[in-house]
Amino acid sequence: MERVPINDTGLDIDDDRLVMRQVTDQIVIHHTGNPTDDDLSAAEINESHMRQGWSCIGYHYVIRKDGTVEAGRPHWTIGAHAYRENSHTIGIHVCGNFEIGEPTSEQIESLAMLLANLCTDYGLTIDRDHIVGHRELMSTACPGRNLFAQMDEIVGKANFYANQ
Repeated sequence: MERVPINDTGLDIDDDRLVMRQVTDQIVIHHTGNPTDDDLSAAEINESHMRQGWSCIGYHYVIRKDGTVEAGRPHWTIGAHAYRENSHTIGIHVCGNFEIGEPTSEQIESLAMLLANLCTDYGLTIDRDHIVGHRELMSTACPGRNLFAQMDEIVGKANFYANQ
């Protein structure tokens, strides 16, 4: 199986303030949801989250508009991306406001490949029970209607990548 390249952006994260995740049974998809359809880097999101008093970026991965995947919070830690669901999930942030914009084809392909990699690594079935939009866990528009509408297609592509 092909592995999606993950860029280490060198975030200054104090691992001692983070807690190891004991169980991984779901992957949660997010979007930015800012008023503009922006393309924030993991470093920019990290800075924003730290200004809010968090220990670091809440997401484990960030997918930029050009499809580049950036490492966020260390993959082995409990995230800060889905209230009451962080202890067992991995959070993937897809850059953009998908209430007003569309994800790029590069983002969709990178997301599908990352999902294939993560599901394989964690022994998860690549299906809609294990890959969810943030809105499926709580009352929010995230990951935006235009990305959420493509979730079944993305999961199908993830299965394709896993079986290559």
